[in-house]
Amino acid sequence: MKAVLMTAPGSPEVLQLREVPKPSILSNTEVLVRLIAAGVNPIDTKLRQRGTFYPEQMPAILGCDGAGIVEAVGAGVQKFRPGDAVYFCNGGLGGSYGNYAEYTVVDERFAAHKPDSLSFAQAAAAPLVLITAWEALYERGRLAPGDKVLIHGGAGGVGHVAIQLAKLKGASVATTVSSEDKARFVKQLGADYVIFYKQTDFVQAALDWTNGEGVDLAFDTVGGETLHKTFPSVRIYGDIVTILEPNANTVWKVARNRNLRIGLELMLTPMLLGLTEAQQHHAEILTECAQLFDQGKLNVCVNHQFPLEEAVKAHTLLEAGAITGKIVLLISNE
Repeated sequence: MKAVLMTAPGSPEVLQLREVPKPSILSNTEVLVRLIAAGVNPIDTKLRQRGTFYPEQMPAILGCDGAGIVEAVGAGVQKFRPGDAVYFCNGGLGGSYGNYAEYTVVDERFAAHKPDSLSFAQAAAAPLVLITAWEALYERGRLAPGDKVLIHGGAGGVGHVAIQLAKLKGASVATTVSSEDKARFVKQLGADYVIFYKQTDFVQAALDWTNGEGVDLAFDTVGGETLHKTFPSVRIYGDIVTILEPNANTVWKVARNRNLRIGLELMLTPMLLGLTEAQQHHAEILTECAQLFDQGKLNVCVNHQFPLEEAVKAHTLLEAGAITGKIVLLISNE
């Protein structure tokens, strides 16, 4: 089969299209999936730059997000049958098959039926950002109806899904953006208050929006100094969740003085640690979101599509920054 291999840590050019053996079902609960599309996420570019979690297993196939059609099933599989369309976040960290390939193998417990209303490209773009935003808002941040939430980077991959999930929970949403085009985009998603962070002090804007009290929950999808700069915008005893590792020089004093609860969200943990129940929970999230997609209550934006052989271009574009929505690799025709 054709696959894009990461041959060594480095620039996008280390990604090379090659022929590799087609994977085989090794467990009774595994399914063989003919991949139609694969999502491209920031974790992919980070692993490519610095090396995978399993440097002894090189070359590696990247890509955590996949969508495709079940071609064969293990003897014990009950959830799927050949011909079923599926989507999932599985592999791609260097230690197992990734999704920049024509085929992959995934345990049936970690996959979900693809939403009927989504194309394979849209479905491949969804899993990692969906699970990340769901866990960050609903589980780490304990978002409740009527809450006011500040979402940084609302036009990005995680951010644009987070806006929709927050609105579905009955929350009011403020979000930071960098341009008028992105402002229009997040308003279409349901954002109540748009902050142009390059021209406006987002802390003061959030305080003005909440009559000086601060938001109930802040969600940091940006990282760097954004985390500690956001502390004053969160109400006393409020929550802040970040999907990035806090900088070593993060100033925690304001967070401590305001008694903020700090949430750290890394949706890759179950895969990295082999936590079966947590991986099953991720598939349950995808199953619930599939219903929301098919009910027209949720959407995922794919702004750029590249054929598999142009993975280098996809990584280059993602690393350039300022992307609205998601980037997807198209592997075969639907």
